[in-house]
Amino acid sequence: MVFGRRKPAISMQVPHGDPSADEQPRPLGDAPHWRREHFIPVTRHALIELLASRDDLTPADRRRLRDLSRVLMATLHHEFHEYALRIGASYAPFDPDADTRSVAEWTGEDRTRFQGDLFETFDEVLRRANYERLTRLQIEEAVGAASDWGVRLHVEFSVFDRLEVYARGDVIGRRKRRTWRSLFREEEVDVPIYQRLVVLFALRPHPALDPDVDATAVYAKLFKNIPKVDIDMLLPGSRIRMTLIDRGKIFLPTVSGAAVTVAKIVKGALWAALTGTIWGLIAFLSFIIGTIGYGVRTFFGYLRTKDKYQLSLTRNLYYQNLDNNAGVFHRLLDEAESQECREVLIAYFLLWKQAPESGWTETELDRASESFIRSLIEVEVDFECHDALAKLLRLGLAERRDPEHYVAVSPNRSLERLDAAWDRAFTPS
Repeated sequence: MVFGRRKPAISMQVPHGDPSADEQPRPLGDAPHWRREHFIPVTRHALIELLASRDDLTPADRRRLRDLSRVLMATLHHEFHEYALRIGASYAPFDPDADTRSVAEWTGEDRTRFQGDLFETFDEVLRRANYERLTRLQIEEAVGAASDWGVRLHVEFSVFDRLEVYARGDVIGRRKRRTWRSLFREEEVDVPIYQRLVVLFALRPHPALDPDVDATAVYAKLFKNIPKVDIDMLLPGSRIRMTLIDRGKIFLPTVSGAAVTVAKIVKGALWAALTGTIWGLIAFLSFIIGTIGYGVRTFFGYLRTKDKYQLSLTRNLYYQNLDNNAGVFHRLLDEAESQECREVLIAYFLLWKQAPESGWTETELDRASESFIRSLIEVEVDFECHDALAKLLRLGLAERRDPEHYVAVSPNRSLERLDAAWDRAFTPS
């Protein structure tokens, strides 16, 4: 997403779930999903143990399943290593944390090509990790709004040469708050949250950026449990917007104090002019000094209010930041690899142990996979069956019985095929 001039912010009405459906507090990690997603929330190692511990498996089946899983993970790891190499090569000219010396001179054309490759490859990885790319409208809707745990900001979109935001885990969380509407009693409310949020951006030189920011770099940020309306807290080039109450705390005392001071100055000036004494002049000067002091006090009050907001912003994000820059790429590569492994293992296991000899259609496998995941971890998942079948066919772990039905290849034969593919991968061309 390439940004030019900033569009006006759009106010967003955030829908809430029915609070009567679940009035009990629940941990954020167990929050109900706003909608079903492709993401399977269980580690690959836990999934292998869950599958291998099923009662319908013989000891020989368990051994073969673990062997197949181990070789499958190694095969997928090799595939994703290629992604790591591509991202590493593309990110080299833009890494703000690099501690190595460059031995190449990159032209402007080189940097443009590398940046395009970086964003394109990272998009592929994030989609394989089951993240969804947010649209420009979704980002703009969050600007200027704030949850009860965020701060209101003004975002200068013109600082971005390119900005991409990805999210996963569209859930309804439960958080505690105190507001004047509840007479400052603690209450729990539903909050639409992204469990994971990735921000990838390139900057251009701009007055809104801090002087020490490298505008030639590309930055990646990974956060957890971000309220949807607080996305703008994660973007650079933002300025704090104080609420009307905070503005009133500054404006009203300033106006009233200035009016009183002006009245006293006029009164003091008249008295000094009429008396013509040194005491009248001293009184007049004291009024002037008092006015200056009041202005200084008001100014520092304004700075304290801004500091309060900045502290709130820092405190909110301190524990929600998971990784930065090159670390984000490595972490998400591992997530994508793990997701691919989970999808393949579930689809293969069900075709192997639960499908009839004639096999299953894609629709039958999809329904069986979603029901199976629900029985394992009690989470509704939109299983990406088409993608899982494509990987099974590519790896040689499944075959078509006819144009519509698929069957699993036996574990022993699957191991032979994976082993042959592994040998081919390391055979010099």
